[in-house]
Amino acid sequence: MTPSFDAEQFWVEQAWTVQDRFLEMHSRWLTVIGEHLQDHRGNVLEYWRVEKADSVIVLPIQNEQILFPSPSYRPGVGSVTLDLPGGRVPAGTSPEQAAIAILQRELGIDAASVDQLIALNSTGWAVNSSFSNQKLYGFVAHLHSATEPAKEFISAAYSITPSGIHQLLSVINCLQCRTVLLEWIFRLSYLRL
Repeated sequence: MTPSFDAEQFWVEQAWTVQDRFLEMHSRWLTVIGEHLQDHRGNVLEYWRVEKADSVIVLPIQNEQILFPSPSYRPGVGSVTLDLPGGRVPAGTSPEQAAIAILQRELGIDAASVDQLIALNSTGWAVNSSFSNQKLYGFVAHLHSATEPAKEFISAAYSITPSGIHQLLSVINCLQCRTVLLEWIFRLSYLRL
């Protein structure tokens, strides 16, 4: 017999309490917070965290090709990278609305050109739960086959064949992009969605 696990009771017993907040610094991009937390064993620890807007990554597919915007400079890694279209979810905006706005901004594709927008997750995946409250929402956007994306927006297109996906995985290193791509592949392969 397998012992049962009461997640709610475990969480209550394991919850940490905030003793004090010694720093809170705001910018338009994020809030940095420094706190002293007391863990479930009574230890008081200094802890730092970041509050950020949630993010959206969109996997745009048209005519059996995954479309990519121009590579962008990423200050966090100090280099230009090829990434799927993505961005933050502005306050008062749903992840779905943000996904459509991102397609317009990064690929020049309007809402009427999206045949189907499929959410890969409805509650958001924690990006780094020990350090941030940010969640990632992944979407697959199937574009109308007759839509003509503006060529100045599209820098690359990869076939959705196994060899195309293998090649794509060798060039993208953004973990959020890879997560969305791999979740889509998993659903195609195992869940037949």
